[in-house]
Amino acid sequence: MEVELPVADCEPNAHRFMDLTVPDYAYMFGFLQADGHLAKGAGRKGRLIVEIGVRDIEVLRAFQKLTPYYSSITERTRSTNFAEVHTAAVWTLCSLEARTRINQLGLPYGRKSQSITPPPVAFSHRDYLRGLLDADGSVGFTGKGFPFVSLTTASCSIASYLADYALDVTGVARNPKRNARDDIYNVLYTMERAQRLAADLYYPGCLALARKRTAAESLSGWVRPPGMRAAYTARRWTEPEDRILLKLGNPAAAAEVLGRTAASCGVRLWRLRNGTTSRSTHQ
Repeated sequence: MEVELPVADCEPNAHRFMDLTVPDYAYMFGFLQADGHLAKGAGRKGRLIVEIGVRDIEVLRAFQKLTPYYSSITERTRSTNFAEVHTAAVWTLCSLEARTRINQLGLPYGRKSQSITPPPVAFSHRDYLRGLLDADGSVGFTGKGFPFVSLTTASCSIASYLADYALDVTGVARNPKRNARDDIYNVLYTMERAQRLAADLYYPGCLALARKRTAAESLSGWVRPPGMRAAYTARRWTEPEDRILLKLGNPAAAAEVLGRTAASCGVRLWRLRNGTTSRSTHQ
């Protein structure tokens, strides 16, 4: 059974559509890369589809408002392997102009799970990453009550991107590897590292799935139990390092001088230039 919902008024201007320096668009694009599907049709026909559980329909309504082209949201109820009755919300966008823009930014037509990469343009890093996590990640507490943040992806580029970004935020290095069972990456952060990463990504007022924002906020209340071995101490950025990084303006060159990775320097440089971090503090 399908039910079409009213189409929201479209406020954004077409010339700014998918400007990934805008936090909401960066989030939206990350979500589309993970959970969206671009399909080609005959001639100029085709469509972009995102299907998610109806409980998360508000994020599709947000995408509809951000999109200055006609789009529709429908609800579909059917049986699945996981539930006898499952109701999904489906957002559909057919505009060729919109699809071309999204495709150029890095959402391929057809199967995409292994080929997606971070966009080739300037973009808001933490908002893009939050979009990926909302679609293909998990935030919450383990069975033992420890905070965790994880992302499951088939893309080597995305797994490495998360590891590089989180290195700057948490100070902890990860070397993602595909698991032997299904050939995918599961990049995991726990304890204080998960708290720091969740606080950075799910900041007040950000566009996000409500249930994951609530889960991320709940992590802040966790305190390491007495007697548990102390957490790893992150390598914090210092004022002299920030000055060198800004002076050089080149992540690769700064990496050689500072003894850090080029990716970490790149993320830190972007944060300093865009005012998303304070100098000589680790976030």
